[in-house]
Amino acid sequence: MTEQVTTGTDVTRMRELNALSIVRALRGGPPSTVTEVAARTGLSRPGTDVIVQGLVADGWLTVVEPDGSSVVGRPARRYRFNAGAGHVVGVDVGVHKVLAMLADLDGTVVRTARLPVDPGADPAARLTVVDAAVDECLAGAGLRPDDVWAITVGVTGPVDAGGRTTLFTPLPGWASVSPAGHLAARFSCPIQVENDCKLAALAERWQGAARDADDIVYVLAGMRCGAGLIIDGALRRGHGGAAGEIGALRAVRWLTAPSHLENCAGLPAGIDTDDAAAWVFNAARAGDKAARTAVRRYTRDLAVGTAALVLTLDPQVVVLGGGFSRSADLILDQLARELGRTCLRVPEIRASTLGDESVALGALRLALDEVDARLFGVSLPAPLAPRA
Repeated sequence: MTEQVTTGTDVTRMRELNALSIVRALRGGPPSTVTEVAARTGLSRPGTDVIVQGLVADGWLTVVEPDGSSVVGRPARRYRFNAGAGHVVGVDVGVHKVLAMLADLDGTVVRTARLPVDPGADPAARLTVVDAAVDECLAGAGLRPDDVWAITVGVTGPVDAGGRTTLFTPLPGWASVSPAGHLAARFSCPIQVENDCKLAALAERWQGAARDADDIVYVLAGMRCGAGLIIDGALRRGHGGAAGEIGALRAVRWLTAPSHLENCAGLPAGIDTDDAAAWVFNAARAGDKAARTAVRRYTRDLAVGTAALVLTLDPQVVVLGGGFSRSADLILDQLARELGRTCLRVPEIRASTLGDESVALGALRLALDEVDARLFGVSLPAPLAPRA
């Protein structure tokens, strides 16, 4: 029988794993005593105490001092995960606006900056707005670029392996742009670029209408239609990043669906394209026959692509997102009826609860996942920003 020798490396690794276990037990939860942490992790109380003190010294945990309300004995100290040890940034680069969000490691948004951008802006001008929005968030929180641990940028169009929208994008000149390369000149942390619909789907599962679901079809309903897919709890990108881009198939009618609203009889002369849809929905609520017909035809076309995705993926939930989710009262029931005509099983259809913040929130979620993968899945060093 060969005697197994425990090396110093084994002991060090065991301590790292125990530290990871403790941090995971406290992250996102209430302040806890050493005894509570030990019970949650299955570690001994003395061992837990030693590791907790080390994590406090390294900056991963903070001490919550007793409030003195206890009348029997000395109240025990409690410890919480130090979510402020690092921060992540999510950016939504849209046609009309750039929305940047800064969050701590618990995902709590601490700063938001929303800046307008000209729809016809060239890449340099749009990236300047991106920089300004991110800088506004950092300045408001008193942080520097080195305090950011991960960044995710959401863009319109399928994103390839290089972080570019080479297949399609409505942003002028954007197919040749590398948002990650631009931001890497100032930030040394990991930077990801992802499609806006996919990020919105992530956000709805994280904080929105589909928190109870692992199989989700997110449908962007607006003057542009798109989809994001989450299957078995994982975001699906496809081999080249184009998963869910079913609207490219003309027979699906997503490309032409908004024309029903733009060409609605009775629209005021000279009305802006973006305002036309709002006018039609308001008129439909008021009982205008032409407006109700336009909404019905738009929803019917939206249902074609939605049905194809439902039949292919059999999701638990379909989330109606995008700008038209504000008019879910006019769309959801009819969408369900249309799906009932073609689908073997109609999933529950819910309206987005996150509105136009969904893409930036999804970007935060993906950035947090990057932090988790790099730090909490391997080892737990002192809280310094991970490098790309």
